[in-house]
Amino acid sequence: MGGQRHIVVEGPIGAGKTSLARRLAARLSADLVLEQPAENPFLARFYQDMARYALPTQLFFLFQRARMLEPLAQPDMFARPVVADFLIDKDPLFARLTLSADELALYQKIWEALAPQAPAPDLVIYLQAQPATLVERVRRRAAGFERGISEEYLALLAESYARFFYHYAAAPVLIVNSENLNFVDRDADFELLVSRMRGMKSRREFFSLG
Repeated sequence: MGGQRHIVVEGPIGAGKTSLARRLAARLSADLVLEQPAENPFLARFYQDMARYALPTQLFFLFQRARMLEPLAQPDMFARPVVADFLIDKDPLFARLTLSADELALYQKIWEALAPQAPAPDLVIYLQAQPATLVERVRRRAAGFERGISEEYLALLAESYARFFYHYAAAPVLIVNSENLNFVDRDADFELLVSRMRGMKSRREFFSLG
């Protein structure tokens, strides 16, 4: 898609970012870089007792994300396109939401020492959805480690994402209201999105149906 060789799909839990990232990678013959939440040994316990397990959960994800992005810090001009389902810049968003003041101070020091100097994406697709929609989607897929997620937490997360992307300016952003879009099961929806991506004329655009 022209100069869009490094694309990131982002959004709160249940927004559909991983499913869309997979389909975009297939369309672009791109390397796929996906978060691996099932690898985090603290995640299920975090959703049951956030105060106790927030710090180890957060640090595990930070180490995982940094390791996965290391190759992008040394770009190869002949490399294939890349599609990822996470933006490491958003990592502190979760930390601020769940960590105590002392834990956040420790996290910030580790973040500053560890965060890879990966290039900014060519495009970020930010998927939005109402908290009730996120809850319904999470319940429907029923991944074991997600069963403890509360509606209150998803609402806070959606709000935090909205604030983050309101200020985010490191890359062009296509803000997608995914309430009435199904990029996995409806080919027409996916083709509409691809068309909007290709036709972007400014660094921040909005895409919605209905």
